[in-house]
Amino acid sequence: MRKLDTRLYFITDSTGYDEETFLGRIEQALRGGVTLIQLREKTRSARELTALAGKVHALTKRYGVPLIIDDRIDVALAVDAEGVHVGQSDIPVDAARRILGNGKIVGATAKTVEQAVEAYRQGADYLGVGAVYPTKTKTDTYVITPDTIHAIAEAVPIPVNAIGGLTSENLGILAGIPIAGICVVSAIMNAEDPEKAARELLKKAEELTGETRCRKELSGAEAQRFEPDFGGLRIGQTVMKTALSIAGSDSSGGAGIQADIKTMTMNGVYAMTAVTALTAQNTTGVRAIEEVIPGFLSQQIDAVFEDIRPDAVKIGMVASAELIHVIAERLRYYDAKHVVVDPVMVATSGSSLLRNDAVDAMMKELFPLATVITPNIPEAEVLSGMKIEGTDDMMKAAEQIGRNCGCAVLLKGGHSINDANDLLYADGRFQWFYGKRIDNPNTHGTGCTLSSAIASNLAKGFSLADSVQRAKDYISGALSAGLNLGRGSGPMKHNFDLNSRFAAGTE
Repeated sequence: MRKLDTRLYFITDSTGYDEETFLGRIEQALRGGVTLIQLREKTRSARELTALAGKVHALTKRYGVPLIIDDRIDVALAVDAEGVHVGQSDIPVDAARRILGNGKIVGATAKTVEQAVEAYRQGADYLGVGAVYPTKTKTDTYVITPDTIHAIAEAVPIPVNAIGGLTSENLGILAGIPIAGICVVSAIMNAEDPEKAARELLKKAEELTGETRCRKELSGAEAQRFEPDFGGLRIGQTVMKTALSIAGSDSSGGAGIQADIKTMTMNGVYAMTAVTALTAQNTTGVRAIEEVIPGFLSQQIDAVFEDIRPDAVKIGMVASAELIHVIAERLRYYDAKHVVVDPVMVATSGSSLLRNDAVDAMMKELFPLATVITPNIPEAEVLSGMKIEGTDDMMKAAEQIGRNCGCAVLLKGGHSINDANDLLYADGRFQWFYGKRIDNPNTHGTGCTLSSAIASNLAKGFSLADSVQRAKDYISGALSAGLNLGRGSGPMKHNFDLNSRFAAGTE
């Protein structure tokens, strides 16, 4: 099975921009979550376009997003781009396929059902269909009806993207049409904040398409056509999202980076790690801790970001202010996104994991970089300096921490305050997430697991609220599975929903 993610297809236009600004706006769009980029430059010579395409490709590879070259197969080959897009007046799809081979993407333009079926027959991997509205980037715009787009999307089994004059305000015309995504130019290229514009458009594209439509599945002969290899990570045609865990190692496997790797994997992202400390521990307690030196932690973070940039970062156990300084400095340097901080202070067994000098450093340096922090009640009492004895206190503490530290706060209520109801304070608003207490004494690593699941879902593009809910659902399943290992507070069953073909064993 191969998949191609075309939810937010961004077509560039360098008109009016110098090269530095143009590349900067492309990178902002990448940060905002565009899933495919097409470099369209009709007036440049082959030499000029090749030079520019090489620089754009260096950016897209960093973010794991395929680069499509408009029309120019020679340029696509020269820079080893992931594919080419051909229009009705360009080289035929089957000729492009013969030149590029089965390892590259070939996209095509269609305005009728007949054109769409023919492009698919010749080997197109996706279609751009439109224009939905008149556009400024093409003088020969031909507007087609929503009914025609619907008919085309139903006629072929490859992703169909609507294109032409689309903005975040006018996408309603596409409601109910089984498209795979949208193609935009000026809505991102000329936006005041391309990153913000891309993020908003991606969210609206996902609302239009739904998860089952935005990654339209290919099978049979189509599935064999495409398995590109470039700087990002892929499952077939889908760019795999990535997450970095900066945390301590748990030798018993239930918490720390071991729990994070399991959680991230089960939540569909590629897990990477930067180890802050080695611990000798099991379900009954922590026996010893050996911190890494600051310089080595910095090298680990650099090694990850310079090669496979994380779409989200989860920070767990960091025992000293020196290590916190390193993490904050490197995350600022790389402008890390979707940072989730689990302020681990005490292990489930009761052992202290954080020095006193680290609390202040964490609040001043890490929390302002965070999308959300996830303290439990005892941790929130330390961070807020107040006693928390009920839901009103939870609201006061969450608001105080959030305002003081400039981040969203998910205050976990699982420590005898209520039935596992958690409170999110974000953007000045409160939202409760209700959960039923699960009768399972084995809760080793629950904090690590919840924060990693949130980071995983943020990496995949879900909103903060949706990421929290999905994480709570996941952890409820892992607890409900009733794994019983060890003589103390045992671990959860992170792999509770593995496909039975892989989970089959000797139980």
